[in-house]
Amino acid sequence: MLTVNADRGVVERQLRAGELACRDCGGVLGGWGWSIRRPVRDLGWATLWLQPRRARCAGCGRTHVLLPVVVLARRADVVAVIWAALAAAAGGLGARGVARRLGRPHSTVRGWLRRFAGRAGDVRRVFTGLLVEVGVDAVAPAPAGSPLADALAAIAGATVAVGARWPLLGTVSPWAIAVGATNGQLLSPSPTWMITTVS
Repeated sequence: MLTVNADRGVVERQLRAGELACRDCGGVLGGWGWSIRRPVRDLGWATLWLQPRRARCAGCGRTHVLLPVVVLARRADVVAVIWAALAAAAGGLGARGVARRLGRPHSTVRGWLRRFAGRAGDVRRVFTGLLVEVGVDAVAPAPAGSPLADALAAIAGATVAVGARWPLLGTVSPWAIAVGATNGQLLSPSPTWMITTVS
């Protein structure tokens, strides 16, 4: 899986120009069909239809799903909804209150919060490392009051550092940085991004 731009036209141009590289060997990726089309819940009650592009590496032959930066792997909601849930929980709202606020099942929200809380320390370390790596005179965020809030503060700090380092990206949201840096696996059961980036 590889996280890509949410604009399908941009992704197609990148594939034609050979600008997307294989995560495994660095070879050039080319178009290789599409994944199954599925609904994804947006903020409120809107539904988006997602059909990610697939690509195949010219070097090693491996295939990749090109996941748009607006979603996390295997989640039925866009990442903006999940981020809103995490931010509300960091502010002290319980899972039931978050679920009511977002109009999502309690069990779904509870699952997001538990999964994220279970790795909040690692998330904080990874994104503080990203902040230090790309930032100019970077300073780690001050404690925010809870492990969940500390992890979100680290992601927000890394977002500011990325925006300052690459201003041509324009406004980048913290959730987009979280998706991009983890290849859409922020809430995956076996997050390979933590294994390779946490020391």
